[in-house]
Amino acid sequence: MQKRIILVTGAAGAMGAAIAERLSKDGFHLALWDKNEVNLDKVATRYNGARSWALDQTDEAAVRKAAKEVQEMGPVYGLVNTIGWTNGTKFIDEEANYWRKLIEINYMAALYVTHALLPGMVERQVGKIVYITSDAAKVGTGGEAVYAGAKAAEVAFAKSLARETARYNINVNCTAPGPTDSPLMRDVEAQNPEMIRRMTKMVPFRRLGTPEEQADVVAFLVSEDSRWITGQVLSVSGGLTMV
Repeated sequence: MQKRIILVTGAAGAMGAAIAERLSKDGFHLALWDKNEVNLDKVATRYNGARSWALDQTDEAAVRKAAKEVQEMGPVYGLVNTIGWTNGTKFIDEEANYWRKLIEINYMAALYVTHALLPGMVERQVGKIVYITSDAAKVGTGGEAVYAGAKAAEVAFAKSLARETARYNINVNCTAPGPTDSPLMRDVEAQNPEMIRRMTKMVPFRRLGTPEEQADVVAFLVSEDSRWITGQVLSVSGGLTMV
């Protein structure tokens, strides 16, 4: 059986690392990208045969170079794009350079890697693409206006791409995580414990999600069990949003 290679971007983060672990258990061969070389190496060494690339995914030339090297491992079956970033500030207080950074990380980076890998999937007429977006893309959120807009653009792109690529047996879907426990979330809690309490209270299950719960859904979306699902956005938020 030909090995199934999946590229996971943002693999050094809590969610990306959990996704890598779950997909490795499911028998996938891993290609891992992240900007944080030290943490990326720690993740990559856990898995036999995994390869890692430390790069800035907003650098199109670096993305195309790394994507070419990933494809030298063999045919790329899937892409899971997890990267995202926001600083949680009010729109009125922001400047255009900050907006550009948000759009590059939360939208353009997904376009770069997709455009580099898609031709191979089309040629082989098989592929699974999953974008980790945000519930903010669906309902908006205060303090993250441009981030929400960029993630909403990623969702619209995914839906449109799903229509273009279904004829090639390529599934394109999104997950929309709600508040998820992670080192980043704990940093926020240390600075603003009341914010975390408010967020938890809004979730019907009254707790934060875990990176592993996000990974379980991604594992489904890259499996054969999702073969009749494309162009969808699945909230993984404990019921925080029900739209």
